[in-house]
Amino acid sequence: ICARIPLDDLPAERVWAELEKLLLQARRPSIGFTLARELEVVHRLWPEMAALIGCEQEHEWHPEGDVWIHTLMVIDQARTRIDALARPEKVIIMLGAVCHDFGKPSTTAFLDGRIRSIGHEEGGVVPAAAFLDRLNIHSMDGVDVRREVLGIVAHHLKPGMWHKVREVGDGAFRRLAQKVNLELLAVLAKSDCLGRAGDFDCSAMDWFLERARALGVEHQPPARLVLGRHLLPLGVTPGPAMGQLLQAIYERQLDGEV
Repeated sequence: ICARIPLDDLPAERVWAELEKLLLQARRPSIGFTLARELEVVHRLWPEMAALIGCEQEHEWHPEGDVWIHTLMVIDQARTRIDALARPEKVIIMLGAVCHDFGKPSTTAFLDGRIRSIGHEEGGVVPAAAFLDRLNIHSMDGVDVRREVLGIVAHHLKPGMWHKVREVGDGAFRRLAQKVNLELLAVLAKSDCLGRAGDFDCSAMDWFLERARALGVEHQPPARLVLGRHLLPLGVTPGPAMGQLLQAIYERQLDGEV
């Protein structure tokens, strides 16, 4: 009966209300998503999620199976890390877990003897935006949930990648903080790392968060030290030139030179 019920007339708010319950109240949301797949709810309401089914991954890094299986494991991992957060942050983490690999179906290819998904971070932004549009997700309690989820999708590999090179400067952390909440990004990245079969070293995400906290940018970028009102008494008139000057100062501030 459930599988035969039409779903195309459901308002976005009703669909989101049920999905939010699954993401925030279930101890293992993957059980609900598995049932939703069996009832064809996933295919009918969330085509971006349906595209993950059968999308292969390199066995060395993802012995658990396809992107769908991996995503469900990440969702369950993320669920264990949100209890102490406020509702908007909980939603950001859980939707980030759902959407983080939406770019893999369009970027996955067999190259040099391996299955690779080059550029799937950026490739996931458009389908993630479509998914959020379908749910009418924007701001909650003054927090731009949509922006943060898309930021997580676009940058979820950064903690692991930056940990490998170790030569990433403080300026890179300050600039990334302009695009996404680094603490929430670290939580999702840790869930992504652990949401696999096998034993993997996920200490990179702890290192990433420690660096962000040491710089004081785990929640937001540095406040601008110099503002337009500081330049007015010096004779600088408002306009494009002032804006360029302020931005040049801020870029040097991000690099630690100011």
